[in-house]
Amino acid sequence: MVGTLFVGFFALLVLGVPIAIALGVASLTALYFGSHVPFLILPQKIFNGVNSFPFMAIPLFLLAGNIMAEAKISDKLVGLASLLVGKYPGGLAHMTTGASAFFGAISGSAPATTAAIGSIMIPSMVKRGYSKSYSAAVVAASGALGLIIPPSLTMVVFGVIAGASIGDMFICGILPGVLLAMAIIGLNYIIARKKGFAREETLRGRDMGKVLKDSILAMFMPLIILGGIYSGAFTATESAAVACLYGVLIGMFVYRTLKIRSLYTILKSTAENSALIMFLMGTANLFGFIITAEQVPQHLAELMLGFTSNQTVIMLIVLVMLLVIGTFLDNVAALVLFVPTMIGVIDAMHINVVYFGVFTIIALAVGQFTPPVGLNLFIACNIAGEKFEVIVKDIIPYLLIYVVMLVIFAFVPEILTLFI
Repeated sequence: MVGTLFVGFFALLVLGVPIAIALGVASLTALYFGSHVPFLILPQKIFNGVNSFPFMAIPLFLLAGNIMAEAKISDKLVGLASLLVGKYPGGLAHMTTGASAFFGAISGSAPATTAAIGSIMIPSMVKRGYSKSYSAAVVAASGALGLIIPPSLTMVVFGVIAGASIGDMFICGILPGVLLAMAIIGLNYIIARKKGFAREETLRGRDMGKVLKDSILAMFMPLIILGGIYSGAFTATESAAVACLYGVLIGMFVYRTLKIRSLYTILKSTAENSALIMFLMGTANLFGFIITAEQVPQHLAELMLGFTSNQTVIMLIVLVMLLVIGTFLDNVAALVLFVPTMIGVIDAMHINVVYFGVFTIIALAVGQFTPPVGLNLFIACNIAGEKFEVIVKDIIPYLLIYVVMLVIFAFVPEILTLFI
């Protein structure tokens, strides 16, 4: 039955069938040909796959990100990034990474971060003499921080699938997110010195005060969410609702960039994306039920443990698997396929599930700017008006810096669990 399941699933993917439908059809086919389980299990498992209170956070975090994007919060965050890192050589590249880190802490989405920051920074970088391909590469690589820096939608999905604490996932994502942002800025600096990119003017006096005033309210949102969760004021799910309310209030009454007529578009987009994710989670639960029933996680655990019992080696193997999976699957789809399969290995090796979760999300974030599917790359290409194959050359150093950081995290797991 497992052979039918996986052959059917990958055959449908090759034919271009949406992954949620491919999961459902492959599961149905496997049940029909390889099992005497009644088909009544199909709607039950799909329903159980979405019948979870923490999943309410998914549409709410999507809504919060859409509200903040529509409110043009990215403009304010670019100004804050300019204040902090714009004075160094390659200032615009540093500003792009810094603004992406800040916006990622608000949107929780890599594509949203890439689109919001790229639409502002790519034209500015090109005007200042940066090549279109390099500008797009910086934006695509920096946009991946949106998946890593909490609050992150992907962390919510992982937490529900693996039974991990979403609050712990959020708090443990802060340090690696900051370290990755610093590593990217360091790479930007090296490239800027080599190519002779200019510094940007340093803001002073009244201008500095205006930037701080404009950006500080936007940066309160992740602080409210994380502070509320860890103070016990509200759960991770409730924090998403608080984020939505906060976004509407500052967007409409403080920045005055969010209009009532925009709310319909925001709600419509959120509903569509939420429906897609929820349907995916439902069919993935059915797929996972078959995998578990056939003891695939246990067999995989036995196979890997027969090869090595070293946790670091296991995580390096996991890294290779995730880098490959991330090149052709969306991060949410990759999670719902990969995590149930690997959870047996993680339990057998006594690897901290939160550490595994943060590590997995960072590795899958690399897929956002890795050919051939990398969504961030396509978004950056469209904004820059540059060919995909041209940008790939400039993205390689950023790909390597992410991989190097992941290898460090594999050897020093304490970095990802420092705050729990």
